[in-house]
Amino acid sequence: MKKIYISIFVLSAFTFTGCADDYLDVKQTETVSTDDIELFNNDNGAKTFVTSIYSKFLDWDMSSFGWIGLASITSDDADKGSTPSDTGTDKDVLDALSYNASNPSAESTFNANYDGINRCNQALAILPKLDKADSALRERLMAEAKFLRAFMYFTLVKCYGGVPIVDHISSLPLSAADKEMQLTRKSTAEVYAFIEKDLTEAAAALPNKSEYSSDEKSRASKGAAYALLAKVNLYQKNWQKVIDNCNLVTGYIISPDYAKMFRLEGENDGESIFEINGVGSVPVRGIQGYSNTQGVRDSWGWGFNQPSESLVNAYEPGDVRKDATIIFRGTTLYDGTLVPLIKLEKDQVDPNPRYNYKAYSSAFTNAWETDSNIKYLRYGEVLLMKAEALNELGQTSEAIPLLNIIRHRAGLGDTPAVSQNAVRTAIWKERRVELAFEFDRFFDLVRTGQAKDAFAADKSIDFPNGRVFTVGKNELFPIPASFILISEGMSSQNPGYN
Repeated sequence: MKKIYISIFVLSAFTFTGCADDYLDVKQTETVSTDDIELFNNDNGAKTFVTSIYSKFLDWDMSSFGWIGLASITSDDADKGSTPSDTGTDKDVLDALSYNASNPSAESTFNANYDGINRCNQALAILPKLDKADSALRERLMAEAKFLRAFMYFTLVKCYGGVPIVDHISSLPLSAADKEMQLTRKSTAEVYAFIEKDLTEAAAALPNKSEYSSDEKSRASKGAAYALLAKVNLYQKNWQKVIDNCNLVTGYIISPDYAKMFRLEGENDGESIFEINGVGSVPVRGIQGYSNTQGVRDSWGWGFNQPSESLVNAYEPGDVRKDATIIFRGTTLYDGTLVPLIKLEKDQVDPNPRYNYKAYSSAFTNAWETDSNIKYLRYGEVLLMKAEALNELGQTSEAIPLLNIIRHRAGLGDTPAVSQNAVRTAIWKERRVELAFEFDRFFDLVRTGQAKDAFAADKSIDFPNGRVFTVGKNELFPIPASFILISEGMSSQNPGYN
């Protein structure tokens, strides 16, 4: 019986045969034989292949501790948190920007995204064969798989630069061409081109968010594809394409209450374009450890990813986003939960005075797997992306009103910025306070060239002189040493890592 296998690490099929228990995670929708394909040859069967892709985002290795460390604790918006003695395996070295090629968070993020890509590739290979499923449904599901594959490749290219483009599942024994595909890093430009192709094809086939039923609002939509395409253009400084794709994101609004967007009542609201649904259907569960690892240390969590003093100081007086983003000790949360003060000895400093409010879930039916969603794309960011692109093209007077829409929702007045340079700085600052803890800040600092100065200014108890961002190295995270080892010279490490 011929079977197609999907593995957590794309290369495991031929390089980790001696430790399959560590690298293989074969679930029902990840092992399909040609004899059994008829079991899936219906509408519900077809859906399972794409459901398994969405379910990957609920996993610990995809959306939780490693990703939080890699994309948030590294930024100037966050400190390690927890206690000085609790390193969180590697969160201390991530905070210090002193990680190496064996960093566990860099490895788990790399592997998890390739696991998800494998699930996308399996869906794209199997769905065309399910001729008893509705053809329109299959077309939509394939478009969802392409969007999700693009989403994961965007994560990879932001983190690591050029990576292998694995665009199909491989049969065993592995051919020389497929081995080269899996082990050879492509250029950053090639990865971006692949992402753009997936998103363009996805946008053509996906429905608008308004066309989904109420129980499917978290699925990828046409607006999500165009918004992500605009963001991909933003990272490449293709300013006119940013504007063009932002203009195609229609049917969304700016939610009037910033704080409510990050509560259960605000999930998949009118501003939400794409978010990870904290309750999956295979099985029914929340995101593993997402809320718990960032929760109040002595009450319901571990206390990692602590909002920094630098972030606190970035908010203007009267900005409602500060108290909607940061939990302060001694305050009462929106659901009546009291965040207790702790008793300190003389001259003792509280190691955990602040927490990430956007990760808070008031429905702690299970403290480990909570139903808090993660917002990744929303209309507020679309307006900021369009404003940035307009300003870069010299259309500053058209950019300012978009910036002011975001400021007004935050309870602030019009920006005082007028010149192109001043508006550029204002947009960058607005992105920081608007999108704090939404996994953008580190990458924004890198793409805009602000990183070295921003980290030098990020002073704290642990880093009284700021942090050192090494230009030419810290723009990218290391490719996992395990991958470099098995690539047998086909791929090289990012500069500065060993």
